[in-house]
Formats: sequence, C-alpha cells, structure tokens
Amino acid sequence: MRLNELRALIARHARPDLSTPIDGVLLSRVDRPSKPAVSMTGTVVALVAQGAKRLALGDRVYDYGAGQYVVASVDMPIIGQFTEAPALGFGLVLKPAAVAELLLQDSDQLRTGPAAPAIAVSDAGDELVDAVVRLLRLLDSPRDRDVLAPLVIREILWRVITGDQGGTVRQLGLADSGLTQIARAVRWIRENYGEPFRVQDLASASGMSVSAFHRNFQAVTTMSPIRFQKQIRLQEARLLLASGPADVAGVGHRVGYDSPSQFSREYRRQFGAPPGQDAARLRDAARLGDAARLGDAARLGDAARLGDAARLGDAARLGDAARLGDAARLGDAARLGDAARLGDAARLGDAARLGDAAPAAVPALP
Repeated sequence: MRLNELRALIARHARPDLSTPIDGVLLSRVDRPSKPAVSMTGTVVALVAQGAKRLALGDRVYDYGAGQYVVASVDMPIIGQFTEAPALGFGLVLKPAAVAELLLQDSDQLRTGPAAPAIAVSDAGDELVDAVVRLLRLLDSPRDRDVLAPLVIREILWRVITGDQGGTVRQLGLADSGLTQIARAVRWIRENYGEPFRVQDLASASGMSVSAFHRNFQAVTTMSPIRFQKQIRLQEARLLLASGPADVAGVGHRVGYDSPSQFSREYRRQFGAPPGQDAARLRDAARLGDAARLGDAARLGDAARLGDAARLGDAARLGDAARLGDAARLGDAARLGDAARLGDAARLGDAARLGDAAPAAVPALP
C-alpha cells in the first residue's frame, strides 16, 4: 500500500526541526500522544500517514488520522492534541501565488463562492497519496530533486484544488475572494493585536458591509473579530511571560488589557492556570531541559508538548495536522499575508503581475 511506503519515507527523512531539502515541504514524527495545546495553524495542506489528531477551532472539533488530509487556509489559533501515536505526517505550505498560477491554467477553477471555513478535513485519494510518495522519493535522489520536485508539488496542489476541499484552496489564490478579504483582516488583527479597533473600519478596509464582514469572518474563523483578537493577545502574553520576568500586570497591559483581573481571568480560562503560575511552570521546564525551544513553543501556545519541545523548532506551528498544521512561521509567505500579493492582479487576469505583486495591506485603523 502507498501509505506503508509513505510511512517508511517519512520515518527515514523526518528531522527534529521538520525541515526537508525541498522548499515548503515538511515531515513530522511524534512518538507519543499529547495533551491539548494551543497553537497556530499556518496555511498548509497536511497528509497524515500514521497516528491521529484532534483539534478545535472555536466551537468546531476536527478528528483526523491516517489516510486523511487537512487544509488550513488561514493562520488561526487552535487547540490540538495527538490522540494516537507514533504519528507521521507530511506538510506542504500553501503559497497563494502557486495556487493562482494553477488556476490560470483552467478558467473553470476561477469561480468563487462564500468564504469557506479556515480548516477542513477530507480523505486522501490514491492520486494524492501517490503524488506525495513520489515527491518524498526525490529526497533520496538529490540529482533529480531540484528539477522534478517543483513539478510534483504542482501536481499535489492540483489534486487538492480539484478535490473535496478545492473551494477553500482556490479562494486562497483569488485576490477578490471572501476568504482572501477575511485573511487580510486576520493579518491586520495579528499585527495590531494590542490596539482597539472598530469592526466597521475593518469591514470597510476589507471591502464589505458590516453584516457581510461579520458573516464571512465567522464562517472562516468560527469566531467574532473581538474573540479572535483575544486569542492572539493571550498567546502573545504567554510568550512574554515564558521568556522574561513574570510581570503579570505589565504583560497584560502590553498586549492590550487595561484590567489586570480580566487578563488573569481570561488567561486562566485559556491555558488552565493563572499567568504567573503558568509562566513559572514553563520556565522550570526549560531549566530542566524539557523544552529546548521553549521560546518558540511558548509563542505557539504548544506548552502541552513540552516533553517534545525540542522537536518544535521554528516550525512548531505545523503541529496541528499531525504536527504539520503549525507551519505559519515557515516562511512569511506561508502566512495569509501572501494572499495579499495577488491583491492587484484583478482576480488573476494579469498573470504577469502575480509573481511580483506588492503585498496589499489593510489600511491602518483610526
């Protein structure tokens, strides 16, 4: 079976930092089940070869395992847990420009629809698994890799675009899609998480009415804009507390909380312990050598996997699809800021401008 060969290839080539010699391709091996942990998804398609994982986005829960793939189209804060291990997985960073290039080859794929959920799970067809296996075989053939890997990656993207979750991936490559417009708003909130904002202004910057913006934002993220901002604030606070002195009130104020009591209450609700206690636990684990990369792990909210934190590396955000969903930090292009690179390409009509289009940022809010 192809899955058996896929498992063998991943087991042989997986590295502690998840990287491979092929740009945008990551491999993960997790040896034991984990407790629930907060992290970011990144923009990625991930195929599970062995093991199983559960993740929650807002009120939605996704369970997936061997022979299934996950599409994460927006960089979202989620709670993930390995439920079966050892777990082996393959991940491919989704780059909007690469998606757009394929869409230009088939005008039928340029259709748009309502904004799709940021995360979706499907069974992987034989053609998709076969393409992934052929790509990973190239890891054993350096002479062929540079020439053939880009071609096989295009095939993998095409299989996903024309598969069950193709609508989500297509929107990632269309500048005027609902998902891309929401992705720009998500990026603005992430970059300005400490600042208050009016939903009306963010909706206007996204080119939507307030009601349409709320509807699409909820469809993609399962959260309101305010709740999403809260999630980002709490994750940033955890990073600051884990990597420096435990000035709880100061950190709360720095990430945008005016009330120390509200900050402590919401932090405890999110992470299961008061800020000071949680930060002390993280620092103690680091001193014991259980979290070699605690700085990045704490930023990603992946503290529940501190025993394996050395495996988190800079790609820890690939963890939520068999530790492949957390890929947002693998190249800033993987984040949905890349969707904005298509912003002036008039829905891909001007193919020559796709490669060099300047990022289209959400205007600063008043």
